[in-house]
Amino acid sequence: MLKHEATIANMSLEEKIAFCSGASFWTTKAFPHHGIPALFMCDGPHGLRKQTGAGDHLGLDASVASTCFPTASAVACTWDVDLVREMGEALGAEAAMEEVNIILGPGVNMKRNPLCGRNFEYFSEDPYLAGKLAAAWIAGVQSRGVGVALKHFALNNQETKRMATDVRVDERALREYYLVPFEIAVKEARPTAVMCAYNQVEGVYCSDHRRLLTDILRDEWGFDGAVISDWGATHDRVAAFRAGMDLEMPGSRGRFDREVREAVAEGRLDERFIDLSVDRLLTLIDRTTRSDRGALPADLHDRRHLHDRHHRLARRIAAAGAVLLKNDGPALPLAAGAQVAVIGELARTPRYQGTGSSQVTPTRLESLLDGLAQYTDQVRFAPGYTLRDAPDPALVDEAVALAREAGTAILCLGLTDLYESEAFDRPHMRLPANQNALAEAVAAACDRVIVVLFGGSAVELPWADRVKAILHMHLPGQAGGTAAADLLFGAENPSGKLAETYPFRYEDVVSSSYYLQNPWQTPYRESMYCGYRYFASAGVPVRYPFGHGLSYTRFAYSDLQVRQTGPHAFEVTAVVTNVGDRDGAEVAQLYVAPRTGGAYRPAKELKGFAKVPLRPGEARTVTFHLDRRAFAIYDPDRKDWVVEAGEYLLEVGASSADIRLTARVEVEGVAPVRTPCSDWYYALQGVPSQQDFLTIHAAYPEYRPPTRGRFDLNSSINEMKESSLLFKLLYKVLERVVARGAGGKVDYENPSFRMMMHTAAENPIRALVLFSPDQMPPHVAEGLVEWANGRRLRGLGRMIGGDRGRTRRLASPPGSR
Repeated sequence: MLKHEATIANMSLEEKIAFCSGASFWTTKAFPHHGIPALFMCDGPHGLRKQTGAGDHLGLDASVASTCFPTASAVACTWDVDLVREMGEALGAEAAMEEVNIILGPGVNMKRNPLCGRNFEYFSEDPYLAGKLAAAWIAGVQSRGVGVALKHFALNNQETKRMATDVRVDERALREYYLVPFEIAVKEARPTAVMCAYNQVEGVYCSDHRRLLTDILRDEWGFDGAVISDWGATHDRVAAFRAGMDLEMPGSRGRFDREVREAVAEGRLDERFIDLSVDRLLTLIDRTTRSDRGALPADLHDRRHLHDRHHRLARRIAAAGAVLLKNDGPALPLAAGAQVAVIGELARTPRYQGTGSSQVTPTRLESLLDGLAQYTDQVRFAPGYTLRDAPDPALVDEAVALAREAGTAILCLGLTDLYESEAFDRPHMRLPANQNALAEAVAAACDRVIVVLFGGSAVELPWADRVKAILHMHLPGQAGGTAAADLLFGAENPSGKLAETYPFRYEDVVSSSYYLQNPWQTPYRESMYCGYRYFASAGVPVRYPFGHGLSYTRFAYSDLQVRQTGPHAFEVTAVVTNVGDRDGAEVAQLYVAPRTGGAYRPAKELKGFAKVPLRPGEARTVTFHLDRRAFAIYDPDRKDWVVEAGEYLLEVGASSADIRLTARVEVEGVAPVRTPCSDWYYALQGVPSQQDFLTIHAAYPEYRPPTRGRFDLNSSINEMKESSLLFKLLYKVLERVVARGAGGKVDYENPSFRMMMHTAAENPIRALVLFSPDQMPPHVAEGLVEWANGRRLRGLGRMIGGDRGRTRRLASPPGSR
């Protein structure tokens, strides 16, 4: 039954098809004679990126100023659903102020591997934590009458070949790990829209994937919103209508519309699928056009007042998400007025957000030097390194001399824009070489080194044992500098906990030997064993475990109580006490560890958490509720969730590795389930090793090498540049074109140029057609593919020059393939 049957009945087929694609980069089409307004969308998981001009997808053109909150990698470390909801409310208020209907976020893809260039935009390696925080964020935004687009659905876990790679994943990993955060957010927060990902899953593009978009998302989870494409993600518009993908963004200037009309006329597409998409888009309009400035609280009508208030909130979130990884001595907090040497260019030039489509123009920006000035006037500074990762012995010598003289050195280190960004993945897990060299030199010269770390994903810290303290700020937003100073001087007490594991070295990561090895096809050989699920199961030591974070006070755990409230339901309570002398907040974490001897599964999984503020000497009872899903696995044979009968451990603690209280429960259910790999897993003696995991999953999911005997529209300029001199020349031309939009010269050390070049050269040709139809019309793209495959085009110059109406003529020259 259609909700808007009367409106749809009055629309022509051409109007309905046109309505299902964008009018511009950020807007949908309006049909005033049908009473249908346009919607305005913008990026913004951590701040609005509203562009008032033509717009671009990579954050390069100017956008209106808005509050730049900490990125998801930092927000997740708050483990505070109330604070995250407050952040969502603030983003919704700014969207209403700027007349934005839909914010494109949040991103809940799993941090499968630390090298994913976009990890800063995702919450966690744990699906339960990511789902709960995403639900809070969505609820906050939508409370202002503004919509969201939960993204990227699904399995978008790398940037390399993200628009074409084919993910191969086993059913249990899909259901128990990768889809869980989407499922939690959909069921608990009812997002207005979901954005489908670029990649393929089991050989089908996400935009065309009916099982994902309809069978699972709508029929199983009850999603009642619209599905929109990621920008340029539409692969086959006819298949996308059948799959349940409603809105193509940013539109293909009618190219796909013609294909859809032909499919309907020829009986290949039932018009009912188009009507369903139109109905869902009309519902999307109903749900996202209710916000206006008049609906905001009275004190939020003034833009300057709004931004001031949100800047203070950004500072609170940055402090709450910072993680004190180490504090020997204790070296922190510092005394007010302390004399300190501040070393590191990042203290003066803050890295506070990621690069790409989420890049925000902040309303103001505060560096660490700005923040320290609020607590002491005894600050001396040395840059120590350049942001271009070039060795500079003079800068190191200056920094070492300053550290030796001062006695206390605050050393600012972190990933730069050259190392993590949308559009490309990191080459390794190390910090820039010039920063690691500086850290070793300063640590050798000064006994009291305090590292302030910046970055959106896990890094190796080879010098960690030679410094006194490490405060990890992640990418803390526009107020990150003052928030760091608040923590260093004790005005705020660190309470953040890691939302991802920090290994000793990248080689310890289970997928390190094959991640990005064949970017065209991505087999998830590790199944659901990512992050702590692998490290805990394989007994691999890590530098800092998932859930870890220190405080300036101490907490004790006691009085664990378990009460069964149903066949597969339990209420778990524990008492947390502040036994130190400072106000603080602790994140109590509940893990379920199966002991059923049935299906293979991780040693433990997070199933509950609570952040508890406590005064010195204060005790509070925290309560967790476990339902059937806390114990269930997905049985591919039954195509359903089942609970294995047997014993489970309930572990409550301060991190995944710091368990303070344990209880055993017997749970009713089915006999132990045997799924693929179970026999291998339980036949192992002792704890499985990394190689054991890879052996177990070597053919599960089955790895099928892609059959790519020739170039096609999914090939990139970068791939084809070796096929002939023409493509080498095209690549050089592309460099010059990109340079005009990124500083004026070809410079791979320029983060903007590097990101744009990666995007332009690595995207499939079909994406260039969608994004730049004037420069790359379809007939030219098809001709270039033929040329790369050894066939020569007559009149190629006329085609590129714009002779679009001319029939393409192909000829095979002597000796061609």
